[in-house]
Amino acid sequence: MPFKLLSKSKYLTGLQCPKLLWLQINEPKRLPQVDLSTQFIFDQGHRVGDLAKKLLPEGIDVPTDDFMGNIAATKKLLNARKPLFEAGILAGRIYSRVDILRPAKGERWDIIEVKSSTSVKEVNIHDVTFQRYCCESQDLAINHCYLAYINNQYVRDGEINPQDLFKIDDITDLVEEDSHGIRDRIDSMFEDIAREICPEIGIGLHCRDPYECVLAECWDFLPEHNIFNLYYGGKKCFELYDSGIFTVKEIPDSYKLNGKQSIQKNCEISGQPHVDREAINDFLSTLQYPLYYLDFETIGPVLPLFDGTRPYQAVPFQFSLHVVNGDKASPEHFSFLAGSPDDPRPAFLSKLKKVLGDSGSIVVYNQAFEEGILKELAKVFPEYDDWITGVRGRLVDLLQPFRGFYYYHPQQKGSASIKRVLPALTGKGYDNMEISEGEEASIKFYTVTYGVATEEERNKVRADLEKYCALDTEGMILIVERLRELSS
Repeated sequence: MPFKLLSKSKYLTGLQCPKLLWLQINEPKRLPQVDLSTQFIFDQGHRVGDLAKKLLPEGIDVPTDDFMGNIAATKKLLNARKPLFEAGILAGRIYSRVDILRPAKGERWDIIEVKSSTSVKEVNIHDVTFQRYCCESQDLAINHCYLAYINNQYVRDGEINPQDLFKIDDITDLVEEDSHGIRDRIDSMFEDIAREICPEIGIGLHCRDPYECVLAECWDFLPEHNIFNLYYGGKKCFELYDSGIFTVKEIPDSYKLNGKQSIQKNCEISGQPHVDREAINDFLSTLQYPLYYLDFETIGPVLPLFDGTRPYQAVPFQFSLHVVNGDKASPEHFSFLAGSPDDPRPAFLSKLKKVLGDSGSIVVYNQAFEEGILKELAKVFPEYDDWITGVRGRLVDLLQPFRGFYYYHPQQKGSASIKRVLPALTGKGYDNMEISEGEEASIKFYTVTYGVATEEERNKVRADLEKYCALDTEGMILIVERLRELSS
């Protein structure tokens, strides 16, 4: 039988789902490839880990390019009694690599786990608990356990200061409490791993806690219009599923639904859209020509790129603006896409002010997002404060008719996002687009602008970004036109 190792990442997987753990070890080819978003998170985490090493400049990097070499080097370097980065500890069939192993009093050591999150989470405690158990199984005495995580109030001013960027919490007591029963948990995981057949685990809340599971196959048996599309269903979805309800239209009349969920259910039964013409007319009456259809795209890396920005702060790098001057007038398109690694905000604001007139409604989809960006810009660029105040007063949220269920189509599948509304209402969508959603746009822009990319790759991504962002604002025009037709 091949030697099967339980690492700390697989231990965390085992806590979430025995099936996923079994597949990771026994049939990894059944798992999907790491997607763009997950890889970006990994890459950002590595950058955070590298920066955390500067907290202990006397520390030693343990080579990680060779598994057994890392373990052997760790054993040797422990004698130096200096902080070790990426120390590999193998104890029988369990293995952990410790972000920072710091000498403590006597012959003891402290564990410092580094995370790119902005708070201490339960899964972090499980992570460090496994590390401590692994260390102590190799007679490495652990004194305290710490979690170093991101201070989201840190504001960059010059070079990033690791001492201010990180918060460090002593989690020793939480780890001690979590340690009870860890041996049994590990033994149970090895029993699961050793099974000849993959364990069958039904879907449940564990599929999304603490991470969204990658195993889409577990959900494939559900019909297209399934119970998990219930609008803001939350735990209700699993309650209904556990009682044998697989679709929204099967929900018994005796089951309490809110007004929007009831509309959704009725639409699922009839197969027809719900249209509240009076509410739609009231909304449309708030629109004043000229109409400015506006959409922003942003980046929000964990390590702030520019002075005056915080970790994860959304920084706008692109906008699309379609202007309609009157009824039946042809739209005019304006756009901005940052062209260098410099802070894009000054040029973004300058261009936006030039093309955004002083009167007329500014139509956005999910106003809280654009308004939040504008508020942040006003703080950093006070010379635009009065102008931004005026812009914010003109914003109209096109999400309102769909979040309010003035219109709902079964094809929306419980979502009011523009990605669902546009094709359901107009037949036009984001299929076959090279970039088809905001997170993808953000990651690809970041990668070709601040990472390594050829000129050809950079030009391709920029062209795709222009098409994607333009469709967001063009789509809003089509949505408003269709609402006018429905309300007449």
